[in-house]
Amino acid sequence: MSVTEQILDVTKIAPPQKHPTIFKTFDDLEPGEAFVIKNDHDPRPLMFQFKFEREGQFEWVYLEEGPEVWRVRISKHNSLDSQ
Repeated sequence: MSVTEQILDVTKIAPPQKHPTIFKTFDDLEPGEAFVIKNDHDPRPLMFQFKFEREGQFEWVYLEEGPEVWRVRISKHNSLDSQ
């Protein structure tokens, strides 16, 4: 079975809606699924927000680190049922 990861190009989203859109996309994932965000700057502050708001629920992997494009895969852990 081949699954295509969703790519969310946040450069096309209005600044006040970026983080809410990213979190909604994450929350809509099934455990084990992932999506990729594409941004024009390092989304490190978003990673810290994820650590605070979704602690233990995600994995963050840089796929590309600038200088013009950053791509990050955010996946939802399978272990949500072990809480």
